[in-house]
Amino acid sequence: MIPAAPGAEVLRILIADDSPRNLMLLRAVLESEGHHVVEAGNGVEALAILDREPVDAVISDILMPSMDGFQLTREIRRSANSYSEIPLILYTATYDSPADRALADAVGADAYILKPAPPATLIAALRDALGRAPRRRMAAPGADEVDVLEQYNAALVHKLESRNADVQKSLAELQSAHEHIVELNRLLESRVAQRTAALDTANRELEAFSFSVSHDLQAPLRRINGSVELWKESASSQLDDESMQMLTHIIEASAQMTQLIQALLAFARTSRTEMHFGEVDLNILVDQVIGELHSDTRGRIIEWRRNPLPKVHGDPILLHQVLANLLSNAVKYTRPRDEAVIEIGTREGRSDEVVIFVRDNGVGFDSRFAGKLFGVFQRMHRADEFEGTGIGLANAQRIVTRHGGTIWADAAPGSGAAFYFSLPRS
Repeated sequence: MIPAAPGAEVLRILIADDSPRNLMLLRAVLESEGHHVVEAGNGVEALAILDREPVDAVISDILMPSMDGFQLTREIRRSANSYSEIPLILYTATYDSPADRALADAVGADAYILKPAPPATLIAALRDALGRAPRRRMAAPGADEVDVLEQYNAALVHKLESRNADVQKSLAELQSAHEHIVELNRLLESRVAQRTAALDTANRELEAFSFSVSHDLQAPLRRINGSVELWKESASSQLDDESMQMLTHIIEASAQMTQLIQALLAFARTSRTEMHFGEVDLNILVDQVIGELHSDTRGRIIEWRRNPLPKVHGDPILLHQVLANLLSNAVKYTRPRDEAVIEIGTREGRSDEVVIFVRDNGVGFDSRFAGKLFGVFQRMHRADEFEGTGIGLANAQRIVTRHGGTIWADAAPGSGAAFYFSLPRS
C-alpha cells in the first residue's frame, strides 16, 4: 500500500461488490491514496463487517446477490448502531435512470457515481462525503417510508423490464445467428458435396490417365525395345561398331523410359492409396529395409549406426516406403566411400511429434538447392554417376505430408547428407 500524503487522513474503507475484478480495481485506486481497504461480496457481508469492526466510509455496488446496494444503504441508515451516519457512495454500472438516482437519494446515499469513473472523481466524491456534516439524511417513517419502498419497487421493476428487453433482444440475435449458421452449414454441405463429386471425377480421370500411361506408352516402348533387340541380334554381322553402339543406346534409353513411367505410376498411386493408421514400430521397418538392401550392400564396408526409434502413428506400408527411399539413397550415395557410415536416429522436435533422421558420409550436395530434391525428376547428380529416376524423394515427401508431417534435408558437397522427417507421436 502506498503511504498517504503528509497531513492526509488515512481511512479504513469498506468496498462491496460481487465482482472480484471490480474489487481489485477499486482497492488499487484507494490504496494508491494510502487508505486501508476491507472487501465484501454483497450487502449482507458488508453489514456483518460493519457490526464487528470500525469503518470510516462505504463504497458499494448496487446490483449484488443477497442484498443490493439500495437495500444496504437503507439498512445502514435505519440502523441504531453508530455506523448509521457513515459516509456512503453508491458506485454502479447498471443503474442510471433518474428514478434510480432519486431512490439513491431517498435511501440516504451521499453520492451516486457511474462505473468506470476516473480515480480523481471517486476520490473527490469520497472526500466530499467525509466533509459533510455527521448527520445524514434518513428516510422518515410513515408515509415517507412507504414512498421509499415504492421507489425501490419501481426501480427493481424498471431494471427487470430493462433486463427482460435485453434478454429478448439477445434471444432474437441468437435466433438470427442460429438461422445464419444453419444456412452456412447447408451451403458448406453443398460445397463439400460438389467438391467431393469433383474429387471423385478427378480420381477417375487420374485412374484413366494411369491406365493410359501404363498401356498406351509402355506398349510402344516394349515394341521399340523388342524391335531394336531383334535388329541388333539379326544384323550384328552387317553393322559396324558405331551402329551397334547406337542400337545399344536406344535399348538403354527405352529401358530408362520404362523405369521412369513405372516410377510415375507409383508416385500417382501414392496419393490415392487408402491409408491404414495404427501403431508402427520404426525399428522393425528399418530391419526390413536393411535386409532388402542386402544385394546393394554385398561386398561393401558399411557401418550402420542405429539408435532406438520410437513407435509412431501411421501407415506401416507407406512409412516402409519412406525409409526404403532414404536408406537406399544413403547406400547409393556412399558408394564412393571405402567405409560408409549410415546413421538412423531421432532428434528433438515439438512435443506432439517425432523427428527421425537418416545421415550418411556420402558425396552430399549443395544445401542451397535442398528444396528442389523433393520435386519430381529433380536430381543433384548426373545419371551416369548415380542411377535413379528422381521420383523417390518426391514420393517420400507426399507420404510424410499425408501423415501430417514434414520432410527436409541438409548437406554439403563431399561431406554427406542428412534427411529429416517428422511424424505424429503414437
